[in-house]
Order: sequence, then C-alpha cells, then structure tokens
Amino acid sequence: MYQVKRISRNEFVPIRNLNYHVRLWGEPAPGVAPLVLVHGWMDVAASYQFVVDAFSAAFAQGRCIIAPDWRGFGLTRWQALESPGGAGDADNYWFPDYLADLDLLLDHYAPGQPVDLLGHSLGGNVVMHYAGVRPERIRRLINLEGFGMPASRPAQAPARYARWMDELKRLHRGELALKAYPEVTGVARRLMKTNPRLDQDKADWLAKHWAKPNAQGQWEILGDAAHKITNATLNHVDETLEIYARISAPTLFVQAGGDSLSQWWAGKFTLDEFHERLRKVPHLTTGVIQDAGHMLHHDQPEELAQLIENFVA
Repeated sequence: MYQVKRISRNEFVPIRNLNYHVRLWGEPAPGVAPLVLVHGWMDVAASYQFVVDAFSAAFAQGRCIIAPDWRGFGLTRWQALESPGGAGDADNYWFPDYLADLDLLLDHYAPGQPVDLLGHSLGGNVVMHYAGVRPERIRRLINLEGFGMPASRPAQAPARYARWMDELKRLHRGELALKAYPEVTGVARRLMKTNPRLDQDKADWLAKHWAKPNAQGQWEILGDAAHKITNATLNHVDETLEIYARISAPTLFVQAGGDSLSQWWAGKFTLDEFHERLRKVPHLTTGVIQDAGHMLHHDQPEELAQLIENFVA
C-alpha cells in the first residue's frame, strides 16, 4: 500500500445547501497564499495526495493546501442539506455551479486574499473560467489538461436537448447507475485499466478514497451517476475566449506527453485548436510532462510537483 507522507485532515463546509467535503494539508502562514487544488470528472480530492507528498519541505512549510470534492463526487454528496425550494436529489449538473461553489469556498478559506489555483481536466476548465471572471482572486493559475470542449454549431441544439431529456429518463429508470464492485481490489483494477501507468500501490490506496462499501458490502464509486448526462447547452467558444482574455494572473498550462484529445475526439478537436485558444491568455507559460497520460498527477507526481513549485514560487 502507498505510504502517505503528509497527512490530510477533513472538513465539511456548508456551501449552497450542500455539505462540501474539503481535504486540507498544512496550516496557513502570513504572507503565503493558499494553494487550492480542484479535481476532474469522476475523480476526488484525495487524488492529489501523491503530488502533495512530492512537494519539498521548503515549499510545503507554512502553506495551506486545500482540495475540495466537487458536488456529487467523493464525500460531497449530491443531496441538499436544507433547500428552501424543496429540491430533492440532483439529477443534473451545470458547469456554472462549479464556479459558484468555488467562489464560496474561497470566501470561506481565503476571504479577501488571492490564492494559487490549480485544476485538472474538468477542474482545469473551471479554474480557467473562474480566473477570467474573478481575476482579482487569483495570484497564480495552473491548468492541468483542462482542454474545454469542441466548438459547437447552433444546428446541433435540437438534437442536444433531445439527448439530454432522453438521458434524464434513463437516469430515473436506473439505467445510468455506476458499477459496483464486490471488493475494493476490483476498484483498484478499474483504476489501473483506465490508467495503465498507475502503480499498484497507488491504485490500492486511491481505491479506498474513490469508492466505499454500501449496505450490501459492495464497493460503490463515490460519484453521482447524473454526472454521465450530456450537457443540454452547447459550448460557445467565443464566450470562452472572452473569459480567457480577462485572466490577469500568470498562467501555467501543463499537458501530458500522451495526446488525450486525439484519443477522445478523433480529430474533431485537436491540440492545435486548443493551443490557438490559449493565445488569448495574456500571461501564459506552457509545460509538458513526458511518459504521462491524462492523469499526470498520478503518473509523474514528482515532476509535476517540481513544475508547480517553480511556477508558484
């Protein structure tokens, strides 16, 4: 089993009628900006443990590191605490909600103080948008493989709305449920199948944070099946570019040596197209981590930690 070097503590913060789970390492010190780490789709805050362990003592000393579980992932459940509108469980997720959740989390942990903000994948998309909407809140910005989505066309709208409604029906018929595993070792094997570079010891450790046993003794993934539903609205690249142009913080974009976009989109959206979008970011640095796939914080945590330290410091 992977041996943790830096122990985290858990807190729950009431955010927008949800009990938000937040994992923290270290304690704040005067004059040192908190480092906020937000995860990607079907991931959890504990996913950053390997990078946190790889930070040097000089970097970690006196620095508070904050990593929330997004709504409907990890230990941030999707049931509302008390909803004045009488809303029940969520059956859909909207990208702007992540921005609002992050805004309130920063108000809680760093009121009036700029932070160093890092996001991976979905989280990378969130932090890029947040930094353009709230530029004064960000001291340094790091995007790990948060590419956004392919450009859309208005003609796609009717079919997209129809697909969204059809998938909502499937969710309520129980057809989109996430797979459960008889043993935690099955979860670890799933993680290693998704990411062949993931070491066995890390997979075994991560599996216990990525899933938990249910009443029947099966290990359930800590993610709401509603996250699998297609977004009803189209991706408007022109809006994204306007937001990118308003990012004032020095920004580091890090991609893996493996081309994830080619695997996902088969030419419909390319790295060249994404890098063209990045030209809108005023103060941009780019980096590449070789021998890594999309989960580069698992594949090469030491090299990533060094990149983060150099950029933040």
